[in-house]
Amino acid sequence: MAEESDLEKTESPSSRRLEQAREEGQVPQSRELAAFLVMAAGALGLWALSGWFVQRGKEVMRLGLTLDRQDAFDANALGMNLLSLGNEALTTLLPFFIATVVGALLGPVLLNGGFVFSPKVLTLNFDRLDPIKGVKRMFSWQSIAEMVKGLLKTLLLVGIVWWVVVHEQDKLFALLAQPIETALPAFGRLILYSFIGFVAGLAVIALIDVPFQLWRYYTGLKMTKEELRQEMKELEGDPHLKARIRSQQREIARRRMMSEVPKADVVVTNPTHFAVALKYDPAKMNAPQVVAKGMNLVAQKIRDLAAEHRVPVLELPPLARALYRHVEIGEAVPTALYTAVAEVMAYIYQLNEFMKVGQAGGRLPPSPPRAVTVPAGLDPGEL
Repeated sequence: MAEESDLEKTESPSSRRLEQAREEGQVPQSRELAAFLVMAAGALGLWALSGWFVQRGKEVMRLGLTLDRQDAFDANALGMNLLSLGNEALTTLLPFFIATVVGALLGPVLLNGGFVFSPKVLTLNFDRLDPIKGVKRMFSWQSIAEMVKGLLKTLLLVGIVWWVVVHEQDKLFALLAQPIETALPAFGRLILYSFIGFVAGLAVIALIDVPFQLWRYYTGLKMTKEELRQEMKELEGDPHLKARIRSQQREIARRRMMSEVPKADVVVTNPTHFAVALKYDPAKMNAPQVVAKGMNLVAQKIRDLAAEHRVPVLELPPLARALYRHVEIGEAVPTALYTAVAEVMAYIYQLNEFMKVGQAGGRLPPSPPRAVTVPAGLDPGEL
């Protein structure tokens, strides 16, 4: 049984847990960050396009206040004028709307590294329709914290706007005595400054809310030690299946190894327990390489393939044991065994020359080495 400490959620969420939560649509969210980005985009748009807005506003106002005598007697003229006026107003505000939409879309990208679409969120969940659970959510600590946060946010923003109004009240009263050509731009600047102060307040709130939302999100996904162990078991999979996969991998490797035996130059044997196939290509190799090795039944298979494809087989037990023990398949012979392997390769070279010339050349077949010198400590048979 798991201990009580193993059932406490004290461990950070694993990458798999985070990925599952993301697939279910559970991602950190901050409404304060979204509000700040939307308002900041709007403020930036107003500041960058203020002159254009003024010119377009004058044009829209001129169209709205212009009425020809002919239009007064045309029943369809009023509708057409309203449609044209609406198009002009929409064209004027379109850059502002685009800026705010971009700001709204930027929030999830900054917080989650991209957009998250989860079909599971769209499925019908009757638990959300439970009125009892709904009442509990209304009076939960999370709801209370959100309410307190909303009150503090309201007080902060009202305070900022009030400070701007009080600080600029003299200019506001002075606008009443100014002509409209200078009063309207001045009033627009005051509105823009107030808007910027409002956005600055939202920035402060977002800087506080984002770390809090991230902390709450990762805290809610914490795991127990028992859950981590169970997840590791699931990731590791069925041990029987893994054993079967390893067995298949070994069989594939064995077949690939056996396909190299007919290409070998010589097979060194124990004579029955070990068999090691060597190949040397001076153009490609710095030293002879082990292309196949095995013991018992695998060694017998290597000897049979060697006999079938007329690959020379030498019975040199110390060298066979040393090669099997210290050299892996595909590796070159170590320096300590160069001398012993060189004697073997010299015999193979002489044998190949004899096979080309044959007895017709008056030469006798070379004598195979009966023993080679293996440095002390490399032959497992010495123990």
